[in-house]
Amino acid sequence: MRVIRNRPAEAPVEGSQREVGTHAPAGAAVAVGNFDGVHRGHLAVIDRCRQLATAGQAIAMVTFEPLPLAFFRPAQAPARLTTVFQKLRLLRAAGVDITWLMRFDGRFASLTAREFAERVLVSGLGARQVVVGADFRFGRGREGDVATLATLGDEFGFGVHVEPAVLCDGERISSSGIRQHLAAGEFNQAAALLGRPFRMEGHVVRGAGLGRTLGYPTANLRIRAEPSPLGGVLAAFARIADGPWLPAVTNLGRRPAVGGGEPLLEVHFFDLDEDFYGQRLEVQFVAKLRDELDFGNLGALTAQMKRDEQAARRCLEQVELPR
Repeated sequence: MRVIRNRPAEAPVEGSQREVGTHAPAGAAVAVGNFDGVHRGHLAVIDRCRQLATAGQAIAMVTFEPLPLAFFRPAQAPARLTTVFQKLRLLRAAGVDITWLMRFDGRFASLTAREFAERVLVSGLGARQVVVGADFRFGRGREGDVATLATLGDEFGFGVHVEPAVLCDGERISSSGIRQHLAAGEFNQAAALLGRPFRMEGHVVRGAGLGRTLGYPTANLRIRAEPSPLGGVLAAFARIADGPWLPAVTNLGRRPAVGGGEPLLEVHFFDLDEDFYGQRLEVQFVAKLRDELDFGNLGALTAQMKRDEQAARRCLEQVELPR
């Protein structure tokens, strides 16, 4: 999969000199959206692009970082289901040929609906078909909608297709719905909408070492996709560098009991004390045990950690290892 990270070019040359399909010379079936989570609804959009693309045409995704709402209203930024790396990897696995990862900033937000269609869809990707959701809005001040896109498609020569919502047990599959399930600790429901278990991953970083002092050494991950859709103390399975899945108890948050600052995912493997610094760590959550708490002293914290470990062990004994 080819990943494009630059902004769209300035206004294209008019008339016959216009450069069409810079990144997809044979044209493309294009989908536009945030694609956070790359869930089953997103996969349906990709499948629709695959059905619409003719021989030689690319399947292309246009997506944004940061998410538009995070740019316009940072205090109301939605929790992130995937890091940029995870999103790109999932799109590649879904068979996408080109992902245009747009940097959503003031300059990009100022593009009119027409400029977006002309510079991104036509000049950039040579769009022959464009797939969007029913609530799609685009252009400066969200001026454009599906009807606007269809009118521009008639002018520039691309078809517009509205992909209907995908349902799971009567629930519309959406990133916001998945966030709600994760926040509530409903991991099976979230997995049903995602089409896979929710996982966090990254490379182990150094911590303050307090866990080891208290008898609970941890492998730590920085939270790259913020804000996180879940937090607190959780029972989980985790693995190092694609090794076997092992039971663990985790703390995801800012660690108020020890004056922590940046959010971390701390993973304590049961009956295992090794230094995993720099290695890749993957975590699959099973159950939320409690929210983060503050404690008056380290003795109270340690006693609670022991109770958390026992609760996590009981929980994990009742479920199968991840595949």
